[in-house]
Amino acid sequence: MTQPDDTPSPAPAPAPDTIHHAPAATVAPAAPAAVSRGAFDPVMEQFARDYLRDRRSTRRWSLFFRLGWLGLGLFAAWTVYSENRHSSTPTGPHTALVELRGEISSGGEASAEVLLSGLKDAFEDQGAQAVVLRINSPGGSPVQAGIVYDELRRLKDKHHKKLYAVVEESAASGAYYIAVAADEIYVDKASIVGSIGVLMDGFGFEEVMKKVGVERRLLTAGSNKGMLDPYSPLDPKQRAFAQTMLDQIHRQFIDTVKQGRGERLKETPETFSGLFWSGEEAVKQGLADGLGNLDYVAREVIKAEEIIDYTTKENVAERLAKRFGAALGEGVVRALRSLPAVH
Repeated sequence: MTQPDDTPSPAPAPAPDTIHHAPAATVAPAAPAAVSRGAFDPVMEQFARDYLRDRRSTRRWSLFFRLGWLGLGLFAAWTVYSENRHSSTPTGPHTALVELRGEISSGGEASAEVLLSGLKDAFEDQGAQAVVLRINSPGGSPVQAGIVYDELRRLKDKHHKKLYAVVEESAASGAYYIAVAADEIYVDKASIVGSIGVLMDGFGFEEVMKKVGVERRLLTAGSNKGMLDPYSPLDPKQRAFAQTMLDQIHRQFIDTVKQGRGERLKETPETFSGLFWSGEEAVKQGLADGLGNLDYVAREVIKAEEIIDYTTKENVAERLAKRFGAALGEGVVRALRSLPAVH
């Protein structure tokens, strides 16, 4: 007896005329191609928008830079014009003031170049009855001090005007070197005055290097080229040479003080030892002429109470240009970093 067969019957084969309507391999890729073209258009549009935005931003920054530098240039020109107009304007009787502040060094605010620029203007002004050099300095370069000293003597002889030095906190070492070019020196009773000496300082690390096991390898062409090297032992001959040079410069300092102070100086064995004294003691030793400040000298000594400052200061426009330039550069970098990048 035959059992019923539960296996499903195979599907009937398609009719021959329907086989040609199933092109799966050719119809299916058409849809992705259409989608790809549709997605490409928004990408190009976004790229174009970003590009135009970048161009506008670049133009805005360019315009900003041009206007900024134009404004800065106009301000600098106005500042220079104002300063020149002020300096060329005839002035009435007055006391001319020049400040000496800080360390005396080449390239600093108390360099010979800066100081002499103001001092020349002060001496050349016909309204200036005398020139006051107000000092608050611990000293510095003997070369710069010597240049100022020599030029002060020349300016005094050329313009036949007196020069007064007024010491505030201190006039030590190179600052006192310059001060003795004055006809008279006035100090506060607590000012620091003197320090007539020369020094050359440094360190020696050779023993420390031995303890930590470090070897110094110094190659020179010239037996004294490595003179006073802090990592090598101090050679006695080189030390003697350096000491001779210091003594020579010290002698120049001493001669300058004696020339400037003349018979007013009450020399003692300690006068040129490098010691410094209070203003009160400096007057007693003849290092200074009296006690008094700027107003006192202008009013009582020069007899011209009006004080005009001739000190050469850093140009306001130059200072702003430096700060503006630094800030502008930083802003540009930040702006460029924020721009969208195209990869």
